[in-house]
Amino acid sequence: MKKQNVRTLSLIVCTFTYLLIGAAVFDALESETEIRRKQALDSIEGIILNKYNISTDDYRLIETIVLKSEPHKAGQQWKFAGAFYFATTVLTTIGYGHSTPNTKSGKLFTMFYAMVGIPLGLVMFQSIGEQLNKFSSVVIRQAKRALGCKRTEATEINLIFVVSFLSSLTIAGGATAFSSYEGWTYFDSVYYCFVTLTTIGFGDMVALQKNNTLNDKLEYVAFTLIFILFGLAVVAASLDLLVLRFVTMNTEDERRDEAEALQAAQGAVRLEGDVITSHGSVSSLPMGSAMTAGGSGRGRGSSSPADNASVCTCTCTRSRSRNDGYRSGDSPPYASGYGVGTGRGVGSGGDRDDGDDGCSGDDDDDEDDDGTCEPQDIQLDTFYDGRETASTSADPYRCRQRVVQTQRQQRQYQQQQQQQQQQQLQQLQNEHRSSI
Repeated sequence: MKKQNVRTLSLIVCTFTYLLIGAAVFDALESETEIRRKQALDSIEGIILNKYNISTDDYRLIETIVLKSEPHKAGQQWKFAGAFYFATTVLTTIGYGHSTPNTKSGKLFTMFYAMVGIPLGLVMFQSIGEQLNKFSSVVIRQAKRALGCKRTEATEINLIFVVSFLSSLTIAGGATAFSSYEGWTYFDSVYYCFVTLTTIGFGDMVALQKNNTLNDKLEYVAFTLIFILFGLAVVAASLDLLVLRFVTMNTEDERRDEAEALQAAQGAVRLEGDVITSHGSVSSLPMGSAMTAGGSGRGRGSSSPADNASVCTCTCTRSRSRNDGYRSGDSPPYASGYGVGTGRGVGSGGDRDDGDDGCSGDDDDDEDDDGTCEPQDIQLDTFYDGRETASTSADPYRCRQRVVQTQRQQRQYQQQQQQQQQQQLQQLQNEHRSSI
């Protein structure tokens, strides 16, 4: 399995495991508090019903009115300042939910506006994040030169440290301002800044939502919008480093796999019934010129170089029978009348093997002394031996896999041959020593 596939599968498993862990932790932290809050609200509801002698329906109506009137405390939500704030939450995908369109035309425009605005915003923040990283690299190099460091280049660790520090500074500064303007605790302000800049946007805490702020405190509105846009750019710079690192790892793995496939294809062995095309010159072998008279089976075919090909294709044109009358080292017959590469011609019947072992050609090339097929012949005969196969186009990836598998089998066979030769040599040396 490819490394990027393993990495993707590992990320999926880790993500779902992380979700399970998060669900268990949130259950342990919040479930009991939720029950207590529900009991407290039910108790207050009973007290109000008994104190003011109102029905449950009247209480639900009052509750709805209170909830619906909450957004209006900030002023008119759909004037230009409030509408700009809403458009910002749409484009940045924060989505507080503090104000939502009520008309059909407003809802329809929101959908089309988001379809165009969200990709535009993502590209903008990504571009700003890249520029911030470049600026941080320049600052880091200048600082290292000023400090007299031998290596002045900005590493990924340096960039991550700088961007993390800038993100922390942005959240801390924003929390101080919101704590002062909104009357929140500093911890709640930090929580609001984090939820906003990560575009989670729960909506439980939203700035600019009381004391008619949208109409009376325009400088505070401007500060909030600048904080959101600048903070998102800083967070985008941090995410850009992480995403860039992951993409770089995947790209390196893909290039490594392509290089291995190319190297395997360049040294490919012709498989029975397959046409293998790799980077480099490809030659065609006409059947007419490859055929030799009298069954000698050793004629040279004329080759015409084709253009460089960048794909690996497999075409199954016919099945191989046991007595096709060509040697394992020769170019196999193709239905179209062409072979691949410059090779030895196809015999017309001179060197046939009447045996039933599945090897074609004479015993010197295809069989050992004991009449069995050699490993290189067996793996070549495995694919289409004895099968009637129509002309089809196979998957290029399977073609590369076959090439790699063939080379692996050949290497194993060569290693076995070398080991046998070494054993024979060692045996001869031992016999020579014993005779002395």
